[in-house]
Amino acid sequence: MDYQSLLDNIFDEVNKKKERGKVADYIPELAKIAPHKFGMAFVDETGRLYTCGDAKEQFSIQSISKVLTLSLAFSILGDDLWQRVGVEPSGDPFNHLSLLEQEQGKPRNPLINAGAIVIADILVSHFENPKETLLDFVRKIANDSSISFDESVAISEKETGFRNYAAAYLIKSFGNLENDVDTVLDFYFHQCALRMSCEQLAKVFFIYANRGKCLQNNPYLNVQQVKRINALMLTCGFYDEAGEFAFEVGLPGKSGVGGGIVALLPEQFCIATWSPGLNEKGNSRLGMVALEKLTTKTGLSIF
Repeated sequence: MDYQSLLDNIFDEVNKKKERGKVADYIPELAKIAPHKFGMAFVDETGRLYTCGDAKEQFSIQSISKVLTLSLAFSILGDDLWQRVGVEPSGDPFNHLSLLEQEQGKPRNPLINAGAIVIADILVSHFENPKETLLDFVRKIANDSSISFDESVAISEKETGFRNYAAAYLIKSFGNLENDVDTVLDFYFHQCALRMSCEQLAKVFFIYANRGKCLQNNPYLNVQQVKRINALMLTCGFYDEAGEFAFEVGLPGKSGVGGGIVALLPEQFCIATWSPGLNEKGNSRLGMVALEKLTTKTGLSIF
C-alpha cells in the first residue's frame, strides 16, 4: 500500500475543513498554540516513517502521556496494579470526581486524570527521580534524546489544576495515595507537559503495535502487558468519546487536550496526528476525522 499518497490525500481532504474546533484555553500555555497547525506521522510494520504537514513540530502531549506512565507502573507492579486502579470505562469527562467519591478513591481506569494521579503516586514511590526515569524511558524507546518537558506548560498546569488537586486529596482521603499531594502532582503535571512531535509519538507508540518492542527491536513490555494496555486504550483512551472512536475509527488509541492523537493496529502500523482545535469532548476535531478516513479508506482496523 502506498502509505505516503494515502496520508497526503487524507491531509488535503481534512485540512480544507473550516470547522477546526477550539484550542484548549483552561491551561493558559496551550491557549497560545496556533489553531491552523495540522500534522500526521505514520510508521508501518517495517518501521518505515511517512509524514505530512506539521509532523516535525513538537507539542504538549498531555494525556497521551498516561499510557507511558501506565506502562512503567505495570512493569513494576504487574497485576497488583489493578488493586489500586480499575480497568472499566468511566463514561465521564476526564476530570470528573463523582465516580471517585462513589467508588471510595479507586479510579475507574488509569487513563482518566484520577487514575493517572494514582499511577503517578506509584512512580513517585518507586523511583528516586521519577521525572528523569520517565524521560529516560521515552527517550530510549524513541531513540531520541531531544524529547523533554515543557516547563512553562507544567507551571501553567500547576497554577490552574484545581480539579486535579481536588481529585488527589479525595483519593488520599480514601488511603489510595501514599505520597504528598504536591509531590505527586508535580510529577503528574510534568508528565502531561512532555513535548513530542507526531514523528516522535508514532515512534514511541510503535511498541504497542510491535508486541512491546521499539523500532530498534529492543523489548520494553511483554506481550501480555501490551495486550492489556491496548485494551485500555480502546475502551478508555478517549474518555466519554471512547465508544464513538471505536465505532468510527476502530483502533486502540489515546488523545490529549494538546490536540494530539495516537492510534495503532497491532503488527500493522502506528499513526500520530496533531491539530490543536478540540471538539466538545476534548479530542482533536481534525485528528478524529483524519483517523476515521484512514481506517475507512484502507479497511484496516481491529474489527
